[in-house]
This record gives sequence, structure tokens and C-alpha cells, in this order.
Amino acid sequence: MLSQIWTEGLTDFAACEQGLLAALKHDGARWLEQLLNDPDLPCKANPPLPGEQDYGCRSKSVLTLLGWLTLWRPYYYNPGLAAGRFALDGALGLVDSYSPGVARWMCRAGSLAGSYQAASLDLLTYAQLEIDGRQIQRMIEQMAPQMADWREAQAAVFNPLAGQIFSVCADGTGAPMRRQELTGRKGKQPDGTARTREVKVGALFTHRRPNPNEKPVRDYNATSYIAHLASAQDFGAKLRAEAIRRGIAKAKVVVFLGDGAVWIWKLARVNFPNAIYILDYYHALEHLTLLTNALYGEGSALAKKRFRQWRQALLKDKVQQLIAQAKADLPTRGQPRTLAKKQIAYLERNRAKMLYQTYRQAGYFIGSGVVEAACKSVVGQRLKQSGMLWSLKGAQQVLTVRCALLSGWFDDFWKSRRTIPQTRSFAA
Repeated sequence: MLSQIWTEGLTDFAACEQGLLAALKHDGARWLEQLLNDPDLPCKANPPLPGEQDYGCRSKSVLTLLGWLTLWRPYYYNPGLAAGRFALDGALGLVDSYSPGVARWMCRAGSLAGSYQAASLDLLTYAQLEIDGRQIQRMIEQMAPQMADWREAQAAVFNPLAGQIFSVCADGTGAPMRRQELTGRKGKQPDGTARTREVKVGALFTHRRPNPNEKPVRDYNATSYIAHLASAQDFGAKLRAEAIRRGIAKAKVVVFLGDGAVWIWKLARVNFPNAIYILDYYHALEHLTLLTNALYGEGSALAKKRFRQWRQALLKDKVQQLIAQAKADLPTRGQPRTLAKKQIAYLERNRAKMLYQTYRQAGYFIGSGVVEAACKSVVGQRLKQSGMLWSLKGAQQVLTVRCALLSGWFDDFWKSRRTIPQTRSFAA
């Protein structure tokens, strides 16, 4: 290539870049292949363990960040356990036929791209790695459970720079599912069936008390997410466990934010009994709109006037006065009365969580926008693409990897694999 450039001149710089990069990677792969196949290369996992018999070397093609190479690895077999292993595979941290670096990139691309096929194209474009989308999917299926187990095994971490206020948020969003995953489930379809299953999403973060007349701001890189297709009971336990790992035990104040869903507040009472409960202010305003429309007529001047007055009442801890006035203005009969009573019941049920003036003065968040955004960024951007239908298992595996990436512990997991011996046995 260099001689051609000197002869013809540099006519295509992009092709020159690609050609040089391909040549360097090819040479690097050959050097790495020679190094790993050197019988004198020190490797703690290479000697056979007690009871194992050496059955000689066998070849394996492995895709690395430099390209494909062929390894010759010793195979050991234990007759007593009826199992064998390739020692070098474990020492190198190979995942099937992929190096740990390639496996890491496959998981990252497969969870962030809009589809597995898009992830395949991304790897080809950015890293010149030709990997089929199905292989990327299988990689996530294999690694996601390991990531989940690793995260659950982590001890609590206390960040000395974190703010004094620890906030926990929860919400839910639907994910489109395959028909067999929806058998017997009721939904919002015209025929009463469901086409989605609820993904429960949690967001946890810390922040400091703001100065007077300032809004609270989350600590930098302090937000972690969890997302599960699980019952509220199981999800609550997972949310509490993640909070413990995040250091909630040393928080001076714990705040729990959510909308009016019954399962959210039941979860909060069971798992965060000492938290300050705050109903999302913007959900409260939505119900306030429904209430004023029912009482005074949708779009009427009086409905708009009352909404403005009652919105200010909410910000002044006057929810009880608001409820009293709404009751006094109830229609005597008809559907408007029924609709208004439903909204009044919502306000009464949540009035203890609607002291927004008190919360703002204390420096707390009064909106659950963090977890609502997480429903879109964690779930929606990957699971709700056009035409997608998921299995429970497949959706959960992608969510696990996305949460690892967005929460900042994805790289920590892969670093841990460098120090933990990877043992893998094969039955005879």
C-alpha cells in the first residue's frame, strides 16, 4: 500500500486509513496467536489439577479485537467427575469463541443499539468485527445472568462525596410481548386482552440540600437504575437491595417518590418504611385537571381559574382546603359527580404525600421525572421499537445489561472477570 501511495499519490485517504488499520490488526493478531500458543508461556491454569488426565492440545478459533486467531489449548479430563476442561480458555476469560474484549463490545452494542441487527452493523462499522446479530443476542443471553449475580453479590459502597439526601423512585411501563407470554392476562385492548407486560423501573440517586430559592440537583454520576419484569413484591426486594448497595444505610434523609399507583406505595411501606413519601407533583396536577373539568366543565373559564388557584394551593400545603372546596362544589347527580368523587378520593388517599411547600423548603425533589425518564431510556428506547415482541427472558436480559451500562457498573463487572479465574467444565 505504501509503495502504491508513493507511486500514485494519496488519492483516497479513507481507504488508506482502513488499509493501514487492517494491516496493523492482522499483524497484531498473528503476534498474539504466536504468543498464546507458546508452550513456555506462563499460565497458572495450564497444569492439570489432581485427578485430571492430559489429553493433549486441541485447536479453537477465537475472535479477538485484532481479528481471528487459532489457539492450541491443552484438554484435561477427570474420570472421577466425568468432566473435562480447557485450561487456557478459563485463564484467558474466553466466552465461547470470543475474547473478553469482543464479548464486552457485543453486550454493549446489543443493549444500546435499536436491534441486534443494528448492533451487528455498528460493530462492523466501528470495529471491523463481523458478528451476526444472533450471536450478539446469544452473548447477552449468556452474560446477563452473570452480570445480575455479580451485582447482587456486591457489598454496600459509601460515597463520602454523596449528598445527605437519598432518593428512591419507582414507576412502571409496558413492554410488547409475544403471545405466549400474555396467556390469561387482562389488558387495555378492546377485547380485554393484553399486548404488553409491565416492566417495573427503579431509580436511585443522592443529592445535597440546595441553597434557598434554588432547585435540587442530583450528584454527578450518582444515579443507578433497575428494571424487572417481576411482581411488585419481588421488585421491591430488588429495589431495597440496590439501595443498600448504594449506601442508603448512611443517608441522613431517605425520600421515596412515585405516582399514585397502589403497588408503588405498598412497595414503599414494606421496603422503605422510614422514608419521606412524596407524590409526584405533576401527576397530582393531572388529577387536578380531571377534577376541575368534572366540576366546572372541560375547558370552561371557571375550570381554568380553579386549576390555577388549586395549583397554588398545592404548593402552599393547602391540599385539605382544596378537597373541602371541591366537595362543596360537587354536582348533585350524574357522571360529573362520579368523576369528581373519584378524583377527590385520589387526593384524600394521597394528601399526606402532597405537602409540596414543606418538601421544597427542605430541599427535596417533588417530581419523579428521573424514573419517568428511565422508563424511556432504559426500557422504551430498546424494547419498544417498531414490530418488536419479546419473551420474558429475552427482555429481562437486555434490561439487565442496559441497567449495568446506565448505572455505571458495566465496566466494573468486566474488570472483575480479569481477576476471577474462569473455570468451565464439559461433561464427557
